[in-house]
Amino acid sequence: MGGIISKRSTTSQSSSVASNSYSWDSHRYAQPSYAPSSQDYAPEQRYAPPYHSYGSYAPESKRRLERKFSKIDDNYNSLEQVTDALARAGLESSNLIVGIDFTKSNEWTGARSFHRRSLHHIGDEQNPYEQAISIIGKTLSSFDEDNLIPCFGFGDASTHDQEVFSFYPDETFCNGFEEVLRRYRELVPNLKLAGPTSFAPIIEMAITIVEQSGGQYHVLLIIADG
Repeated sequence: MGGIISKRSTTSQSSSVASNSYSWDSHRYAQPSYAPSSQDYAPEQRYAPPYHSYGSYAPESKRRLERKFSKIDDNYNSLEQVTDALARAGLESSNLIVGIDFTKSNEWTGARSFHRRSLHHIGDEQNPYEQAISIIGKTLSSFDEDNLIPCFGFGDASTHDQEVFSFYPDETFCNGFEEVLRRYRELVPNLKLAGPTSFAPIIEMAITIVEQSGGQYHVLLIIADG
């Protein structure tokens, strides 16, 4: 499984920040057992801890971001329309963050809608989570500036509704959506679904990443069962 990242353990730290490169003091939180990665990946990228508590934007930064980006509508019929709309809104490049729901409700929902199997069931065909990752990847991958994607899970037995875990124990980013899918398949057999459901930890982590990037545009993708 991934390294657990506690919002409490990061609020008291500080470090310098460089564009698209983050540092993180990982010894401050537990490193649980981990699914081995199947291949060598891109050089490790790490997060810097927040200078302020989670959720605290400076007013000047918020006003700057509001001026820089325009509103994006949400009524489209095809992936091509979404891609064109993002480009028209000025989103020529961005950074992606992925959060995946590992709460136990995925078993109950899957019992009704996925052939009585967990929505995270790993088999010969893609499960609903793999399908969602693949579809969104086709839409947004061209907008990702460096193709490095921070990926997190939440709601399992190690994080519940308090923390998130990184897909890698050293917070290495996934290099593209193909690696997101591959790492997801490696992790799922080692996870115990739990709960309760809360999106707060993954949203707070995304806020931290955006703050430490100097306000670069990010898209947070949360994939959940409902």
